Amino acid sequence: MKIERFEDVHCWQEARKLVNLVYQAIKKSKDFQKDIGLYGRITAATVSSMSNIAEGFSRRSNNEFIRYLFISKSSATEVQSEAYVALDQKYITEETFHHIYEQAEIVSKLDSGLITYLLQHQSSSKPKKHNKPKKL
Repeated sequence: MKIERFEDVHCWQEARKLVNLVYQAIKKSKDFQKDIGLYGRITAATVSSMSNIAEGFSRRSNNEFIRYLFISKSSATEVQSEAYVALDQKYITEETFHHIYEQAEIVSKLDSGLITYLLQHQSSSKPKKHNKPKKL
């Protein structure tokens, strides 16, 4: 299967799930909603993870896509760190923390897998011309 649109990229699909988990957690906690600093940081990081996959996909080279995948990976790790703050402040439950943390880990690993794949298939062609890498 060829990847023709950014929506076809598995790590983007999983990053979208992460975005939804974070927003659901915020909606459930009035205290989380009131912590504008943390709210802003964690939503920005989670949306950044998803958006950088899409933006990198639209670039004209694998090197550019790789660069944006690294940003996505870093943003997913930032979400994990900020989830600890939300947990420590009792804005989220242990269960919610683990769901967010594990979903961010999935995104990070998929980003890494796609980075590895693209590095092994270095060329100046657009990323969408490659066959879809195996799911991790």
